[in-house]
Amino acid sequence: MTLPLTLREAADALRARRTTSVALTESALERIRALNDRVGAFIAVTDDVALAAARRADADFASGVDRGPLQGIPFGLKDILATRDAPTTANSLVLDRAWGHGYDAVVTERVRAAGAVILGKLVLSEFAIGAPDASKPFPVPRNPWDLERTPAGSSSGTGVAVVTGMVLAGLGTDTGGSVRGPAAACGHTGLKVTFGRVPKWGCVPLGYTLDSIGPMARSALDCALVLNVIAGHDRRDPTAARAKTADYAAGIDGGVRGLRVGVPVPYFYDHPALQPEVKAATEAVIDTLAGLGAEVREVALPHADLAGHANGITMMCEAFAYHRVDMASTRWGDYGEGVRQLVARGALYSGADYVQAQRFRTWFRREAARVMSEVDVLVTPTTIEPAQRAAEMDPLKRLATPSYTGVFNLLGYPALAIPSGVSPSTGMPLSAQIVGAPFAEATVLQVGHAYQQRTEWHLRVPPIAAEVGVA
Repeated sequence: MTLPLTLREAADALRARRTTSVALTESALERIRALNDRVGAFIAVTDDVALAAARRADADFASGVDRGPLQGIPFGLKDILATRDAPTTANSLVLDRAWGHGYDAVVTERVRAAGAVILGKLVLSEFAIGAPDASKPFPVPRNPWDLERTPAGSSSGTGVAVVTGMVLAGLGTDTGGSVRGPAAACGHTGLKVTFGRVPKWGCVPLGYTLDSIGPMARSALDCALVLNVIAGHDRRDPTAARAKTADYAAGIDGGVRGLRVGVPVPYFYDHPALQPEVKAATEAVIDTLAGLGAEVREVALPHADLAGHANGITMMCEAFAYHRVDMASTRWGDYGEGVRQLVARGALYSGADYVQAQRFRTWFRREAARVMSEVDVLVTPTTIEPAQRAAEMDPLKRLATPSYTGVFNLLGYPALAIPSGVSPSTGMPLSAQIVGAPFAEATVLQVGHAYQQRTEWHLRVPPIAAEVGVA
């Protein structure tokens, strides 16, 4: 069968009895069998577990039990999140194979309780930071639009699975852009939540003060439906916020008339590394929002370039703190080259460097709060360019590349990556980023949904997926 493109469509079809969860799950598993060797999305596929969950979902529907929109939906988890019925590897030989054994992460518990059908564990950059290393025994993810190009990271497998229809939604993590990067490269929607909005207990850490877990799906509406399930405090995570949650889908049709859209021109629009086609596509998003009644104004986030560097310093130092013992032991060679190149840099920073980065972070948060008091959202490009060719990627060169995502990890702000067009030069997806104030996910999703009601970039399907029945 042809799998519906969006979670919302599939949820409606299940409730109208036009399909069953078993049928959706079998179709998704067929797609995984047909494509996974070519695109490298899944590390592990739990067929039996998935089909058992699908049968339970159908039985619940038959008996009148409705656990919400995720019930019966094919779903995937980044292999950095603990699952009681499958190993967690973090795409690395280093992680203790007993890590996460026999229990679920908080978010895993929550999507299971909502009736989602978890198909397995999805590929990631090693420990959510290292570039793929073909010498290690893990799948190498490839961009479905062009197998020679990167799907970006670190939540690469989730991005690939969503855009090819292997799953209708999934979870990734974001420390410097790891949900939004794959969304931008693969052409779907991804939400980095406010720091603390979603509990991280049961997730392998990268940057203790930066990490977040967020939904990845076709649309802003689908991301809202997933966020409704995973958001909210849990006492097991000391960084989990107690801020009140909302029904993120309830007001999503509110439109943008009267909302104030800030355009932070310095750094985000005038950097010489920003490719003109990315800039033009993002400006077209802004024009669409203005046409829908939004009030557009130019703003400036002072020293946003330094914020990207401060995020990098914070991430490397916190990552090295986690990996120090293993890197200093006989496990050095077990790490992939990409992790060694990046995480070991944390040893080169001094305590003073880390402290200075946090002093800047405090100042920058005050400046950003001042800007956000004048607007409801910011709109920026998500990345400076379309997905690169994998053979041309250089982890060390990436450190000097402007980051339009890491800035908002440093702040802890929510940010939604949405497809904004197609590159005229490469045919690859382009992406814009909608950023809100802390815990303003509802507003960010509302703006993204308004744009997606007028466009269809988020519904485009790679030819490789169309070959196996994705509409």
